[in-house]
Amino acid sequence: MHKYGFFRTACAVPKLKLADCQYNVSEIIALASSAWDQGVEVLLFPELAITGYTCGDLFFQRELQTNAVKALDSLCQWSDGKKMLMVVGLPLAISGSLYNCAVAVNDGRILGIVPKTYIPNHQEFYEKRWFASSKSLKRTEIIMCSQTVPIGTELLFQHVHREEFVVGIEICEDLWVPISPGSFHALAGATVILNPSASNEVVGKSDYRRELIRSQSGRCNAAYLYTSAGFGESTSDLVFGGNAIICERGILLKELPKFNLGNELLITDIDVESLTHDRQMQHGFGDSVDLLDGHSYRTIKFETPGTNDFDREVNPQPFVPADPNRRSERCEEIVNIQTIGLATRLAHIGNAPMVVGISGGLDSTMALLVCVSVCDRFNIPREKIHAVTMPGFGTTDRTYDNAVALIKGLGATFHEISIVAACTAHFNDIGHPIELHNVTYENSQARERTQILMDLSNKLGGVVIGTGDLSELALGWATYNGDHMSMYSVNASVPKTLIRYLVEWVADHSPETDIQKILYDVLDTPVSPELLPPDADGKIAQKTEETVGPYELHDFFMYQMVRHGFSPEKVYFLAGKAFDGVYEKAVIFKWLKSFYHRFFSQQFKRNCLPDGPKVGSVSFSPRGDWRMPSDAHATQWLKSLEKMEPIVQDI
Repeated sequence: MHKYGFFRTACAVPKLKLADCQYNVSEIIALASSAWDQGVEVLLFPELAITGYTCGDLFFQRELQTNAVKALDSLCQWSDGKKMLMVVGLPLAISGSLYNCAVAVNDGRILGIVPKTYIPNHQEFYEKRWFASSKSLKRTEIIMCSQTVPIGTELLFQHVHREEFVVGIEICEDLWVPISPGSFHALAGATVILNPSASNEVVGKSDYRRELIRSQSGRCNAAYLYTSAGFGESTSDLVFGGNAIICERGILLKELPKFNLGNELLITDIDVESLTHDRQMQHGFGDSVDLLDGHSYRTIKFETPGTNDFDREVNPQPFVPADPNRRSERCEEIVNIQTIGLATRLAHIGNAPMVVGISGGLDSTMALLVCVSVCDRFNIPREKIHAVTMPGFGTTDRTYDNAVALIKGLGATFHEISIVAACTAHFNDIGHPIELHNVTYENSQARERTQILMDLSNKLGGVVIGTGDLSELALGWATYNGDHMSMYSVNASVPKTLIRYLVEWVADHSPETDIQKILYDVLDTPVSPELLPPDADGKIAQKTEETVGPYELHDFFMYQMVRHGFSPEKVYFLAGKAFDGVYEKAVIFKWLKSFYHRFFSQQFKRNCLPDGPKVGSVSFSPRGDWRMPSDAHATQWLKSLEKMEPIVQDI
């Protein structure tokens, strides 16, 4: 998976016997063998895994020190012919001092040794009794297992085929200090930080530790692998839970539960391409380079074979948290952002009336709910919301009835203004046959509705609240200077897949059962602009997703392209994993091709968007997040898809 920037990594938690190096290395090799069989390329073991962390004064015993090195030699011999980067901990006696070290092994070679810098000596920790800090080490090379090996804290391990895959190592307490060695590693180019640890368990510590690791991966724009000593450590005073965590860019990818019985692997593929993309966008790294003054890094090359399979969860709805509790929190936060944004704009212009068009669809319903939220939170009478339903040639009884009931049920001021007569007269004025249902027929209706809202707003001294969403902006599924335009657009950075959950969240928390019933029916209504006449049964004939494709696919494409800058091939690959069993590969490919066509051709609409609040990591505001020329060509992206087309057709 190197072609897509994925590397398989793992944290290992072996069972151990204190001070029994041969037993411990046999357990380490057993786990390493399992990892190798599963295509792992980088494997992390706990701090002092070869001896155990809680050996106490036994660390000074020459027998233990000698056998630890022999065990390391056994691991090196086992690894011969296996291009997997392994990091394992052991004590090493160097120049009259004892150091707590992490050793990097690959294909029978010791690539480098990293000693621990920050030695804890407080509360239950008294490591300074045995170990010296790396700051006292003057050597840059030592002889180990008949090899000349670089040693030091400023070692980076770089993949020979993907130069952006760079590994740095810090050990346990190194993470807990104000500026950790891992932070410097990241500034020097490390995209993956490994932390072999032996953190014990006390009440509340695991939550703090998890957040520390997650936030460090976010600050460093790196993947962070952490693994801790577990079953077999001394329980005289402490318990070690064997916790393992893998984070990426501030996101917890996987976690091994505490208090396991050992011999566990935590495996996932990390995405180095997404890390480098974020570093390119955020210039904090370049602006912090002066912090590296006095740090001289050495880079050591290593190789791994890569894998053909894929071990990583791909969320088919990247804008929507999978966990129901987090999703509820996200929905509440977004509604609050929309509410405060609109309330601030209203306060600035003198608490003007809000004018909003209501169709009975999802987007306009959400815009109305935000207006209601503003009124309730800031003690504004709901009558100051002027909600307008504008039935036209394509309006169905279902959407009309829902729109009317919702407006009246929420206590907004109700307006009904048909667009039929005005559009009919307009078609006569421009010489367009009313029976010709083309883009002129559709867009004329959308612009007539916008004109009504704008003119009514002028009459009332009000402000037109936009209803369109992020997904429509990505596809250009909006009439230029029609529903594309407003005076403040509350849904502008909310994708369609998330709008559904926002409306559902409001419905679930509404004390009014009649309003709940309407909102649930709106959620069940097909997405449609209702610009074409209904079918013979009076139901919606013009279904948006039949024309432009499923919004869940387009939201996925948009997120991967805009948020991460991924290539069409990688977007297609990830979509295939995310929607496996939901859409055929050919269907995904068809709509991906359509997405790129529409995305590039419709930038002129995004370049003149009205104001609206940003709610997530993807936004198309031309004043902030997305700046793209309207005449940019999609040629390279479409050529990339053309190369893939024969393969897709053969599936």
